[in-house]
Amino acid sequence: MGANHIVFAPKYRRKVAYGKIKQDIADILSMLCKRKGVKIIEAEICPDHVHMLVEIPPSISVSYFVGYLKGKSTLMIFERHANLKYKYGNRHFWCRGYYVDTVGKNAKKIQEYIANQLQDDLEYDQMTLKEYIDPFTGEPVKRNK
Repeated sequence: MGANHIVFAPKYRRKVAYGKIKQDIADILSMLCKRKGVKIIEAEICPDHVHMLVEIPPSISVSYFVGYLKGKSTLMIFERHANLKYKYGNRHFWCRGYYVDTVGKNAKKIQEYIANQLQDDLEYDQMTLKEYIDPFTGEPVKRNK
């Protein structure tokens, strides 16, 4: 069973919160790994991303595991820190996607990946913000929650 390097990043607008609750995030991620029988060889909550070297049981695909990890941790983070949900709305804590490789910790590729993710995230956020501006009046559209 080989190890996988997995990297994913918090959404741009959540970076401040992410920095403040690093320890909580670490606890949540390690608990979720235990639940799935995933062995953490090395993990690091870096200023703008999470880096994990993990051994995933052969019965679980990497994409399923990362989806589970990001999805569940989001719910748990919002549960423990309800104020985040009110402050930033939508239910996503992490950027879409992730970076994975089976070789070594490719620092350059990881750096590129994170820069692209955060850029994507900003553009995506601006797109979704724009959608709520009425094209005729230029006024924000009032949405019913």
